[in-house]
Amino acid sequence: NVIVFDVDVIGGLNLKRIFGDRACAIFIMPPSIETLRERLVKRGTDSPETIECRVAKAEFELTKAPKFDHVVINDDLAQAIEEATRILSDFLAR
Repeated sequence: NVIVFDVDVIGGLNLKRIFGDRACAIFIMPPSIETLRERLVKRGTDSPETIECRVAKAEFELTKAPKFDHVVINDDLAQAIEEATRILSDFLAR
């Protein structure tokens, strides 16, 4: 059985700690904090205060990226999906 979780960074690290080598932890990273901020503003769904809180959380989360098995930079969505799919396929094939 395969289970895929979409969780925040702390949740991802906790799952990795619990499942060890039986888990593949992928950190999806924005190209930059400024790009993340621009994307959030363009969505138009959050207040400026909420955006700044999300950006601050992202800045903290970026410091945890090295603790993940893989990092995928979400600069081009199709390419990021392809890379994540390849990583998972390789993991499942082992």
